[in-house]
Amino acid sequence: SPLKQGDSVASGAVVATLWPSVPALLDERTRAEEVARGSALQATLAKTQASRARASAALAQAQADLQRSQTLLQQGFISPTQHETARLNVTLRQKELESAQQEEVAARYTLDQARTALLPLNQLAANTPPFAIRAPVQGQVLKIWQHSEGRVAAGTPLMEIGDPRQLEVVVDILTQDAPQIQPGTPVQLMHWGGPGSLNGVVRRVEPGAFTKVSALGVEEQRVNVVIDITSPPEQWAMLGDGFKVDVRLLVQVVEKAVKVPVSALFPVGSRSGLFVLAGSRAELREVEVSARNGQDAWVKSGLPVDTVVVVYPDNQLQSGSRVRVR
Repeated sequence: SPLKQGDSVASGAVVATLWPSVPALLDERTRAEEVARGSALQATLAKTQASRARASAALAQAQADLQRSQTLLQQGFISPTQHETARLNVTLRQKELESAQQEEVAARYTLDQARTALLPLNQLAANTPPFAIRAPVQGQVLKIWQHSEGRVAAGTPLMEIGDPRQLEVVVDILTQDAPQIQPGTPVQLMHWGGPGSLNGVVRRVEPGAFTKVSALGVEEQRVNVVIDITSPPEQWAMLGDGFKVDVRLLVQVVEKAVKVPVSALFPVGSRSGLFVLAGSRAELREVEVSARNGQDAWVKSGLPVDTVVVVYPDNQLQSGSRVRVR
């Protein structure tokens, strides 16, 4: 194929050409297996068609809900947040419909491949016209597996084609954190190679977990979270398939929360404590911490705004000790 990685292709365009070789004769058992495989793929195609119809109905219902939400918002019966949730639901249902449509196309091509194996031998002779391999979707060539001419077995991947405008982000998280994440949870994507951070939203938390060995050699149970990017496509046009990003899942959002660095906190009995600056001396203060991450902690009570705290306090520091600000 003259195509190179990064080239754009239209749906239905010829991306490769295969000349069939004379296959071996099928014995009765192999033929029965191929027939059964074709029947299974026919059922799979019917299943994907049903999934597409279900996704289409869900999208229509979401659009109707959005119209009702718009009317109720204008009349003052619902809040803007509820209307935004309805609009987000339409976006999620649209993505699900697009995914179902792609699955149906893939199932149809797989069924055609299985039917080809059952064609009579005289139709697959050496003088049979070549097969044109066509792109199932519009997009770009992401990867080419077969660069030059050669004999390829059935099922050998030739190239990968995808639409970079429909990228999704997959991140694996610990199963003990998964119950805090729901579809619709807002996401921030950072350190992706471009300026600033990107916005996203959780589409799905996969129900099946898997075992992954951490960098310290500890076996952990993790689960994949699938994220849709909601920032304008022109903002992340240079983001590509398989790129690395840092993901921040906003499982709890609190307005005007009082935060302190977690490096300033230490346990005091059943509560948390920190040292604050009182004049030129350190003063021990017990606080109530409601949530924390790797950098900051939300102090629910016990600490006024703009209080100067001591980070990384020495274990010999005591309340009343003289300190100075660097």
